[in-house]
Amino acid sequence: MIKSVLDYLENSAAKYSDKPAIVDVKGTYDYETLLNYSKRIGSYLYTLGLESNRPVAVLLDKCKEALPCFWGINYAGGIYVPLDVHAPNARLQLIIEVIKPAFVITDEAGREKAVELFGEEQVLMFSAATACEIAEAELERIQRERIDTDPAYIICTSGSTGVPKGVVISHRAIIDFVEEASEVMEFSDKEIFANQAPFYFDASVPDLYCTIRNGATLHIIPAEWFVFPIKALEYIKEQQVNAIFWVPSALIVAANLRAVRDVDVTCLKKIMFCGEVMPVKQYNMWKKAVPEAKFVNYYGPSETTYASTYYVIDREFTNDEMLPIGRAAINTGVLILNDEDKPCAPGETGELCIRGSGVALGYYNNPEKTKEAFVQNPLSPYYHDIMYRTGDLVKRNELDEIEYVGRKDFQIKHMGYRIELGEIENAAMTLEHMKRVCCLYDKKRQVIILLYEGQLSQELVKESMKSKVPEYMVPGKVVQLEEMPMNANGKIDRRLLGEKYL
Repeated sequence: MIKSVLDYLENSAAKYSDKPAIVDVKGTYDYETLLNYSKRIGSYLYTLGLESNRPVAVLLDKCKEALPCFWGINYAGGIYVPLDVHAPNARLQLIIEVIKPAFVITDEAGREKAVELFGEEQVLMFSAATACEIAEAELERIQRERIDTDPAYIICTSGSTGVPKGVVISHRAIIDFVEEASEVMEFSDKEIFANQAPFYFDASVPDLYCTIRNGATLHIIPAEWFVFPIKALEYIKEQQVNAIFWVPSALIVAANLRAVRDVDVTCLKKIMFCGEVMPVKQYNMWKKAVPEAKFVNYYGPSETTYASTYYVIDREFTNDEMLPIGRAAINTGVLILNDEDKPCAPGETGELCIRGSGVALGYYNNPEKTKEAFVQNPLSPYYHDIMYRTGDLVKRNELDEIEYVGRKDFQIKHMGYRIELGEIENAAMTLEHMKRVCCLYDKKRQVIILLYEGQLSQELVKESMKSKVPEYMVPGKVVQLEEMPMNANGKIDRRLLGEKYL
């Protein structure tokens, strides 16, 4: 039985030792090297006395060296914590205060920053770690004593109070996701993946683990290439990449800038996306460019291990429709509850709550926030049954598919009506030449504000919205932006927009 993600690495290294596993712009690790470096780093941490289930930070740019760090930390019985090497020190300091890592692994490029944040004694250099002799017997003992519900990684997400939250994900949660994704998508050792998401963002999880589970190859595409996506798509064509897990923002930019039209990427056979709403207009542009590809719309917050539902797109959609988020993944229970915590009827909107093996173990070193978000299932009050409140509003359509409606915290009361700002955003995205939109609500002035990036006048947008939504949902203020601000995870930076326009 697979009980650790390290079993994936060892199995693939045994079958495909000299096959390229990880490729970046500087070089390649084959499976034997990837396993060897992972064990050396694990042995190094063992000699330093790393305690079981202690976090270890990884402060590296998006590169092949990060992966043996992750799995080396797991070999030593620790929990890896990817950090954004480009993040401001003030932000990283907040994460460090919450997570309290035992060590940080970095390279020469990140050493100065690491020492400033952690102090000299906690900083470990990648070159020194990979030079350590492998303590095979000790590593084997550590793995024998591990269980599948032990933590594998911590992903740090934004907190409403400004203090980051560390989402703790177990080996079992990763395994269950990867097993079903591999079955649904029919992954094999022939897969060539291209990574888009940074490693401190959970959208990278399927890239890493679907690769090592199947003995596939993963190409790491530099983050800066996605600013002008034609370069990323040309790389996909050159390397004959056939599978991608990308966030919709990256796909949207490639569609809006016509890169997907100008570069032949018909080598892509499997296109998967998750993390935010994928507008049908841009999906249709991709579908037209890659008509033979299998497209899957995944849904899931970081707290449910990348994805808890998915929809294999099996029919045509017009630009003014929304893609369903489908059905529950394996070992996942999906509840749609109303304000009284009762099950919603078909077609009724309610909060999506998730239970099952994919649910996180909680927020690291934050019991109060954990208790708020990870709660007892109200439909099973007689035994311990924890579910995660996503804060997302959904409903079931006539085909019994789950449809995303919007965020619970984006729900407003305006002119006596309960309104989902996400519904206004979805309507605005159907307008011709619209690239990105964000809807805010000025509660003090009772005004709906629509901010957008696109080649339309403000007057035309406001007038066009009258035919898209009821009168009480038509934005009272429309603002055209030259470029929509994006956060580190590639999503629209709502907080920044709120600070400026509210």
